[in-house]
Amino acid sequence: MVKLTKRQKTLAELDNEKLYKFDEALATLREYGSKKFDETVEVAMNLGVDPRHADQMVRGMVSLPSGTGKDVRVAVFARGDNADKATAAGADKVGAEDLMEDMQNGNLDYDRVIATPDMMGVVGRLGKLLGPKGLMPNPKLGTVTPNVEQAVKDAKGGQIEFRVEKQGIIHSGIGKLSFDDAALKANFEAMTQAIVKAKPTGSKGKYVRKISLTSTMGPGLKVDLAEVEGA
Repeated sequence: MVKLTKRQKTLAELDNEKLYKFDEALATLREYGSKKFDETVEVAMNLGVDPRHADQMVRGMVSLPSGTGKDVRVAVFARGDNADKATAAGADKVGAEDLMEDMQNGNLDYDRVIATPDMMGVVGRLGKLLGPKGLMPNPKLGTVTPNVEQAVKDAKGGQIEFRVEKQGIIHSGIGKLSFDDAALKANFEAMTQAIVKAKPTGSKGKYVRKISLTSTMGPGLKVDLAEVEGA
């Protein structure tokens, strides 16, 4: 028989069926959080969609007002003035064919890839590399744009992408446990409202079915749907 640690026993005492207000859930995560590192606070939303159907796909971008607490690495495909603007805005790597070759050699340690429209002929050759990682620039997400300066600033400033998984769930980090309550709540509200507004035309019945809040080492806590406007 597996012997539970003291922490595991404490977590096991939590009521798995309890519905928490956001502030109460956050206080519980702080109580049970790790004291050894700054955990990421995560939201999981179970949606009434089947993403295998195109009209039930949920995907988009949202800017978290309090940022993510993460150093976001951004690569930009651009030339000339746009390349200079991307560099000035804080892009980690800027280039054209040279950047393509660098990625083909396995250097793909980026969180966001942005491109100007004229560079898509080059970027298109990386589809098999960037696509599976969710890094392929997309005009609908604002990552194919002539305004690379703003796109880089948005990426560095707390803009994140959300995308529903096969099981109809969206997972996303909304900051660090070291953030104050107001900052995390602002990010939670921005994230959940963006997903509510992204309800696809093919979604029938209840759209938001369940929301849970957790941290890297913490328990998963069910959040009362009344905490999310329109859920």
